[in-house]
This record gives sequence, structure tokens and C-alpha cells, in this order.
Amino acid sequence: MKILVADDDKNLRKILKIELSEEGLNVEEAESGTKAIDLLDKNDYDVLLLDLNMPGLGGMDVLEKVKAGEVPIEIIVLTGHSTVPTAVQAMKLGAYDYLTKPFKMDELKVVIQRAYERKELLSENVALRTQVKRQSQSQKIITQNSSMLEILENVERVALSDLPVLISGESGVGKELIAKAVHDASKRAEGPFIPINCGAIPENMLETELFGYEKGAFTGAYARKLGLLEIAHHGTLFLDEISELSSALQGKLLRVIETRTFFRVGGTKAVGVDVKFVSATNKVIKSEMERGTFRADLYYRISTLTLEIPPLRERKEDIPLLVDHIVKREAALKNKSFSKEALKVLVEYPWPGNVRELQNVVHRTLLISKKDILEPEDLPADLIANSRVSGSRLEDVEREHILKVLKETGGQRGKAAEILGIDSKTLYRKLLSYGVGES
Repeated sequence: MKILVADDDKNLRKILKIELSEEGLNVEEAESGTKAIDLLDKNDYDVLLLDLNMPGLGGMDVLEKVKAGEVPIEIIVLTGHSTVPTAVQAMKLGAYDYLTKPFKMDELKVVIQRAYERKELLSENVALRTQVKRQSQSQKIITQNSSMLEILENVERVALSDLPVLISGESGVGKELIAKAVHDASKRAEGPFIPINCGAIPENMLETELFGYEKGAFTGAYARKLGLLEIAHHGTLFLDEISELSSALQGKLLRVIETRTFFRVGGTKAVGVDVKFVSATNKVIKSEMERGTFRADLYYRISTLTLEIPPLRERKEDIPLLVDHIVKREAALKNKSFSKEALKVLVEYPWPGNVRELQNVVHRTLLISKKDILEPEDLPADLIANSRVSGSRLEDVEREHILKVLKETGGQRGKAAEILGIDSKTLYRKLLSYGVGES
């Protein structure tokens, strides 16, 4: 536990440092409010012991500045009898508690311990709020495919280790579900599971999302902000589409994995972190390495343990199970179902967007149709066409489907990518290969 004592009484600071250090606490001192703010900007503390009556920048001013930012610290106010009303006001502004001088050391130690426990609890709540915000509703992995069942067995094995895990597979196959399964089967299951899509966030924003930043690191950085690495402490950080990381961020990530430390943007002090890294990609990273767009040393670090998820077209026996699961999960649609013929069309379709596209098609069909039993003609036209054309190459079917969806969305690529279950960069590359340039 790191404690900052801010008091202009030199003797009291000395006594507190000796007594608290004997309890195994790391204690630093500030003789003024200005010095306290300076130390708080540069270092991390768990609890601040704050004297209200200090010359210059007073205790209330320090309290207001700290609470205006995002510094995760609990404040215990130290006050004389004459300033008790001010101490009560300080608690209204966010102080944890106050003690009247002179106080008993044992009493102070108890209050410090309680304040520290509250600080830890609030940190966990931040992690959980971030997790809920970034994570879609948890889903069960539905499968009877032998390859997928073997992968689920391997999930149990790789979860036993803290070594990095790399999950590969096409967009929409369920890589995040597998990553969450690894987390849930690990000793970190009670900790946060924090996912981030490296391909969906601009590089300059991605760095601050991952590493956080210090106050004054750039224009608009009015207070310290914790990054996802810190929020994932004692849990799992899931780096989806890791192949989209820039070379600079690849280097910084490699350092974190190797040293378990990092620097916030604009920071000069290393921050320690205990995180299990699970990465995912829809690309063949070895090919990216040959092209020089992905660092070989990072690849060998993140791929210590690997899981390769087969596309939905290679596990067609799962399609009826998934359709049934999707229907039952929607309470308003539970009385609807697909006929055998309609299911056959769904099974025959190659699903370039994999499970994500299947979910989208099933939801859309169930909502649009007024029937209780849906027939082939109720399905999107391109699915029916595919079931009637024998010998069509997958690439041709995929091309036709993507262009059709793009047309249906009025050329809105972001919306088309969402419907197809692929990221916008992947869609852009495919359209270029079809000779469809910027519109």
C-alpha cells in the first residue's frame, strides 16, 4: 500500500512515516498542498492523509483538485477541533473519512485499511463497468463438430497457463467467445475480461486506450486516465485483430508482455501489471511477417499457445443447432421456426461472415416474416440462389453476396460490414479486389 502524507507539521509527518512504515506501508511526504499535487501527478498512491490547514494551497483545494480528476485514491482528512465543520464538508466533496488531532495511531491504521479496501473495490467496479460496456452479452458455445469439441478441450488446457494465447480464424467465427472461455476456465475467472478491437480504433486513440495517459500528456489531458492494461489487472486482455496494430504499438506491446511493465502516454514511471494476453486475428500472421508488416519477435511471443477456429462452412452440422439457439434466445420469436427445406438452404450456404452473419440473417428473417414456420422463399434471395447453383466457387458466391448487401445498404460500407459480420477494413480490401474503388 502506498501512502502520501500531506501536512506542514514536520514532526507529525516524521512520526506517521515511522509508524506506518513499520506496518509494511510505503510512505512518502509532502510539506504543502502544492507539493502534494505535484507528487500525485507523478506517482500512484492508494491513500492520501491530508491536513486541512496548510499555508498556500490548503487541504480543501487539494481535495477538490484530486476529485476533479480520475486519480484512483482515497483521502483521509486530518483536522483540528476548530475545523471539524470543514472536515464534514470535505467528506461531502469525496473524502473517505476524517480524524481529529490528536488521534490514536491504532485508530488511524484501521481507517487507512478500510480506505484501502474501498479503493480496491472501486477499482474493481471500474473494471467491471468497462467490461460490461465493451462486452456483448455472454454467449454459450454451441457445437457438435469434432474439431470444435477438440478446441474446447484445448481451451481447458491453455487456460491453466499464464502464457499468451493466439486465436486465429475468419471474421465472425466466434474468436471472442473462445477467448472468454479461456478466461472463464483460468484462475483469473474472477478478474476482468477486457476486449479491444485493434482494427476498429485509430492508432493515436488506440495507444491511449491501451496504456492510458498522464495529466498534461497532450492537449485535453486534464487528468490522469487509466488504460485498459491497468483495468485488466489480475484478469485477461483480449486483443482482437492484433494484426492491425502499427509497428510502433507492436513494439510497445512486446515490451509489456516481456517485462510486465509499461508507461502511460506522457509518463516517466513504469507501471506494473499482471495480465493474461489473449490475441486474435483473421489473417495469416506468418504472411504478414514475410511482408514486414508484423514483427516476428511479437508473433513468437503471442503464439506460444494457439487455437485455430474452423469457419462455419466446415462445420455445417452446427448450423441447425445455432439456428435453434438463436430462435430460442429471442423470447418474442420463440413460437417461430424454420422448415426442413429452409434449414437445408441455410446449411448449404457458405457463410462468408460465419456465425455472425448467420445470426444476422436469422434475426432479420424472423423479424420480417409474419409466418410461424419460415420457408426457403422467406430467406434472403442470395441464399436461395446459392442453394440452386451447383458447382459455384466459394469466391464467386461470396463476391455476389457482398456486392448485393452493399447495394441494399445504399453503398454504406460500415453498415454492409456490420451485416456481413466482417470489419470495415476487410470489406474495403475485398471491394478493391472486385474492382470497386472509392465511391
